[in-house]
Amino acid sequence: MLRFAPSPTGDMHLGNLRVALYNYIVSRQTGEGFTIRIEDTDKERNIPGKDKEILELLALFGFHYDHLMYQSENIKKHQLFALQLIGSKRAFNCFCTPETLEAKRQASIENKIAYRYDGACENLPAEAVIDNKTPFVVRIKKPLTSITFTDKIKGTITFEPDDIDSFIILRQDKNPTYNFACAVDDMLSDISLVIRGEDHISNTPKQMAIRAALGYTKTMEYAHLPIILNDEGKKMSKRDDASSVKWLLEEGFIPSAIINYLVTLGNSTPKEIFTLDEAIEWFDLSKISKAPARFDIQKLRFVNREHLKMLDDEELSRYVGFIDANIGKAAKLFLEETSTTKELREKFTLMFAQKEAEGEYGEVIATFKTLLKKAPYFESFDELKNYLTQESGIKGKPMFKGLRLLLTGQEHGVDLTQLYSYIKTYLQEIIR
Repeated sequence: MLRFAPSPTGDMHLGNLRVALYNYIVSRQTGEGFTIRIEDTDKERNIPGKDKEILELLALFGFHYDHLMYQSENIKKHQLFALQLIGSKRAFNCFCTPETLEAKRQASIENKIAYRYDGACENLPAEAVIDNKTPFVVRIKKPLTSITFTDKIKGTITFEPDDIDSFIILRQDKNPTYNFACAVDDMLSDISLVIRGEDHISNTPKQMAIRAALGYTKTMEYAHLPIILNDEGKKMSKRDDASSVKWLLEEGFIPSAIINYLVTLGNSTPKEIFTLDEAIEWFDLSKISKAPARFDIQKLRFVNREHLKMLDDEELSRYVGFIDANIGKAAKLFLEETSTTKELREKFTLMFAQKEAEGEYGEVIATFKTLLKKAPYFESFDELKNYLTQESGIKGKPMFKGLRLLLTGQEHGVDLTQLYSYIKTYLQEIIR
């Protein structure tokens, strides 16, 4: 079983989507199930409706899950497992106040040593441990030996006991911490491989320690994906517009192209342009580079343009507000100068906008408008052009510039002969 475990605390960003994508691909390659686990135990940070938004985005990208769960549904189980650890003396109640712990942290800073919990409550007498009035958290005892795992991307990684420390597994309100809930849920869901961002590497030994303390012996594999860098070579953050999946979609990048680009990010692929189904056939997690990958929006624009070209004509027409294969064919002509559906919509907005008879070619536009409003239907662009020349006497540059402005709203652009063959039935709407 593989899983994608987002938190409903903010918009989905590109790193989240890449994690979901890789988990989905590997689950389909191996025939294992794909679970979505909404990690909603942080009630103060949860944003109403974000869980549904996440699920809608996953559906939009074609990531069909086999199981859906909310982490909050397992809180009772988390608490029972914590009690089990206390009973087996693998965990203990800690009564240290925040003020006490902060004073010890400051002392460590002054002494220029790394702060570690000093075990003050680890061996308290029974009468101190059984206390119903004093607030306390539950800590797991730090491991006695080092913890090593082999990451499918990063290689062998080792953590010493002091790197892990006696960390908290239940807060004062008896809700689980991230690492405890995650470790227990992965165990209960029989997760075989965890694919996630490299910012989680330090969490891995803690989660391994939790499962070991609970007696769980099944090996769980890990693959930690390198970070994505922005144009400046810094870690992509929420301040980067392109980090937001919603922003990319609003800018006119389509799901199939975003998927294509994410698979190539920091990866060697057998072809440059491909579909999700094709990627499932040959994707190899072990070939992902260990180094950070830089996000290149110009490369994404190129990939997006190629995917727009691959769309069915009628489907492409929907992106510009029509249900007409001919409009889709016309849109593909504009892909020589545009690369997103947003840019395509702008082209068609200009085309169907009210054309003002002003500027250098204002009189030409006004004349052509008058003539075409009462003209017969023209099968070809040459017939249209010849009619206007004969009726108006306008030739040369004024003819071509004026007619282009009237038909497209722009002075430069696609071949009018080709374009006209697709838009001729809309001529009266265009020359308004």
